[in-house]
Amino acid sequence: MGFTRRLDKPCDAMKGEINLRGFSSLEVRVIDNDLERAMKVLKKKIQSDGLFRRLKLKKSYEKPSEYRRRKRRESERRQRLARLKRTRYSRYSR
Repeated sequence: MGFTRRLDKPCDAMKGEINLRGFSSLEVRVIDNDLERAMKVLKKKIQSDGLFRRLKLKKSYEKPSEYRRRKRRESERRQRLARLKRTRYSRYSR
């Protein structure tokens, strides 16, 4: 495969802008001139990176209260998923 990348989180201090300077470039290799597959891989990488979501959010103004509420919901979702993973894997570790 050979697809490795590490992306740092963008600066949250600049809420009004999308700061892409902290990100490394995405690389997709085209094998056997299969552009359709390469485009699928690229789209999936961009989606998993969250770039589409950030661009959609920054298209219009987000009130500070909405920003805090969204961040809190995202945090709660991450915590809930982590808790769920811990409970699933703790059954198998006994």
